[in-house]
Amino acid sequence: MKKYFNLSASETAEDLQVDLSTGLSGKEATERSQKYGQNRLEGGKEKSILAMALDQLKDFLVLILIVAAVISILLGEELEGIVILAIVVLNTFLGVYQENKASNALKALKEMASPHAKALRDGQVVEIASHEVVPGDVVILEAGDYIPADLRLVESINLKIDEAALTGESVPVEKDAKAVLPEDASLGDRINSAYMGTVITYGRGKGVITDIGMKTQMGNIAGMLNSSSDEATPLQKKLDSLGKLLGIVCLSICGIIFLLGLLRGMELFDIFMTSVSLAVAAIPEGLTVVVTVVLAMGMQRMVKCNAIIKRLSAVETLGSTTVICSDKTGTLTQNKMTIQRIYDGKELYDVSGTGYSPAGDILDASGNKRADAVQKILECVLLCNDAIYDPEKESIVGDPTEGAMVVLSHKAGMVKDQWEKKYPRLQEIPFDSDRKLMSTFHNIDDKTVMYTKGAPDELLRRCISIDLNGTVEELSEEKRQEILAANQGFAEDALRVIGAAYKQVEQVDISFEAENDLIFVGLVGMIDPPREEAKDAINVCKKAGIQVKMITGDHKITATAIGRQLGIVEEGAVAVEGREISEMDDEQLRERVRTVNVFARVSPEHKVRLVDAVRANGDIAAMTGDGVNDAPSLKHADIGVAMGITGTDVSKEAADMILTDDNFASIVRAVAEGRTIYSNIRKVVGFLLSCNIGEILVIFIAMLAGMPVPLVAIQLLSINLITDAFPAFALGMEKEEPGVMDRHPRDPSEPIVDKKMAIAVGIQSIALAIGTLGAFSYGYFAHQDLDVARTACFLTLVLGELLRAYSSRSEKVSIFKMRIFENSYLNKCVIASLAFLLASIYIPVLNPIFGTVTLTFDEIIVSLVLALVPMLGGELAKKITNR
Repeated sequence: MKKYFNLSASETAEDLQVDLSTGLSGKEATERSQKYGQNRLEGGKEKSILAMALDQLKDFLVLILIVAAVISILLGEELEGIVILAIVVLNTFLGVYQENKASNALKALKEMASPHAKALRDGQVVEIASHEVVPGDVVILEAGDYIPADLRLVESINLKIDEAALTGESVPVEKDAKAVLPEDASLGDRINSAYMGTVITYGRGKGVITDIGMKTQMGNIAGMLNSSSDEATPLQKKLDSLGKLLGIVCLSICGIIFLLGLLRGMELFDIFMTSVSLAVAAIPEGLTVVVTVVLAMGMQRMVKCNAIIKRLSAVETLGSTTVICSDKTGTLTQNKMTIQRIYDGKELYDVSGTGYSPAGDILDASGNKRADAVQKILECVLLCNDAIYDPEKESIVGDPTEGAMVVLSHKAGMVKDQWEKKYPRLQEIPFDSDRKLMSTFHNIDDKTVMYTKGAPDELLRRCISIDLNGTVEELSEEKRQEILAANQGFAEDALRVIGAAYKQVEQVDISFEAENDLIFVGLVGMIDPPREEAKDAINVCKKAGIQVKMITGDHKITATAIGRQLGIVEEGAVAVEGREISEMDDEQLRERVRTVNVFARVSPEHKVRLVDAVRANGDIAAMTGDGVNDAPSLKHADIGVAMGITGTDVSKEAADMILTDDNFASIVRAVAEGRTIYSNIRKVVGFLLSCNIGEILVIFIAMLAGMPVPLVAIQLLSINLITDAFPAFALGMEKEEPGVMDRHPRDPSEPIVDKKMAIAVGIQSIALAIGTLGAFSYGYFAHQDLDVARTACFLTLVLGELLRAYSSRSEKVSIFKMRIFENSYLNKCVIASLAFLLASIYIPVLNPIFGTVTLTFDEIIVSLVLALVPMLGGELAKKITNR
């Protein structure tokens, strides 16, 4: 791609073979359109609903269930087969529904393109659809216009363009068509160029189109969005691994049982049905549904944290986050320029209050209110100002820098509308990027006064006097150096500095020569201040072992200063610029990203590389952003977080989570919620696994002992789907445990079933098998009735699981030390499961379906006593694993 910002306007026109005064001819435009195509963004290949469904059915556990269902139906057990297939269909539907709602980022990106452009064709200005512009087209630019494609400016008059969505720059960029820039100029520094999708906020100009469609900076981002794929989250990967392990165990045991059956001379039908029963026992059919519901409920709770989650699995990913890569403007800062300091040529004053709120005061070094001491400065910056301020809504219309000055005056009780009526504007000399000044003329007590504000160095060159508390005296060289030193001090603290001056004139003169012989009155220093709650949130991150890295398009000095105020960087630490990132290979960048926390002047490509480097180091990366430039990195991150208020549609569509308050602190609250949800999912997995492994042991041991199968397939299915799944769901609703953000993130590579859980599951499974086989043996040997034995086994297993559910509410705290019935969800689920259990045993019409019979009083008492064994096993597991 040719670097036209490195060429002059005339060289650009020559290279693109266009006359800047007449533009392209209609014929030439048509030929170029055929050669280069239309100015449109291309989309990636969309996946069909059928393809999404087939992807869901590729899961190893799902395939085993389908095989089990088919075998059941072929062997005449239609009910079992239909129930299993219903589970598969439900899981497939949920998966397709979520995927179908996924990223429409490119569609939103396309909609950002300008619908029309004013182009010079055959010497005439014509309005054409933006997709019809071609390289070489000369376009006319006015305030309010969107830039239709990437272009090299050939004319700029007071031109300012808001590039925040593309570069992250917090204020509109002043453009200069005359500038010729070095080849390594970063995107945010290319003041002689303009880019598709950005908007003109001030002035006018003319440009020649250099790139269209996918060759534009916006097209480059679209290409990155197309090429990046949605990766499985840590939880998905862990559940998939767990599923494959269970599947392999299931098939192995089924094979062993099949061989045992053949050796014992069992009927082939009975062997198959036993194997199907084992497959059903081994696979926790309810796990996917329960985890989905737990995550969905977590999504609802996230809304209270001002976070909207778009992907269910993103809820858990938040909890395992080890690095948060955050944009600066609007996320860590307020995105509201605020004047913090004033210098009157003699004294320094602090200004309290932040954002566009009129609350605040002007304070001297002793903390006294001294708005009167800077009255002349306030007059200047208020009257020489085009911004409109609504103090009730705390909103600004116009340039943010000017808006900050109007808010400052309001803090001193000076209302803009009232002052403009009292001292009407007679004429003005507009701001331009050459002079870096703006002047207005006003009638002040029957005298004509010119107020001027602008860049301090330019302003000082035109000042001959200084107003010190109402006394005007000559501006000495010594005083000039003092002012420049104060200006430098402001700049080193990352403050944007504006100088103010005035003079009385005989008559209005709008020539630039009028801006000489001025009387200097002072400087104001402003910044987009950090959010107070962001500071607290970053401290929480430090305690929680989460690194915070600021990645911004803003300048290095500004980014470092804000990072220091927020506690992201220590004193003496420096930021890395995009230019340096370009010079690093991937390995070097991986090393730098371990220790550097602030990255400035970065491009969209740099953001993607930074996120990839964080992830390559083994970290789980959350990335925040609000602009088009953030969309690719949001997609590349483990979890992309977009801003709901200031965010573009593109960033929102590319993200996994949207913050409704654009506040970094909300991310940290969401992380705490995510950690709680993961902890609850562990409880769910541990609970369900111990039940399923316990069921396998029951059948396996019975087979080895030469006994009949203690539980038939429909009983196992009903246990897994109802009496286990409902309490498991309730465990997923447990409240946040104390100190959840006081511990470091878990190792991302740590399996969901770690050593402690494996031991606990083993102990609980054995306890479950002991209690259940005890009940089965009692019914089978004492009563010589297989139906009674299976019903007693069924009753003991269900009751044991329901009692153990209360023990499973914590992996550490004993049931005897917790408020047992605090989880109302669990209480309701246990009651519902008990109702199902009693109905399946004592409603005659249900007996044939579930293979149950009515039990006598003594059989029920034995089952109740044996049902305590699994709960006691759970308590023993806690003692052993938490030693």
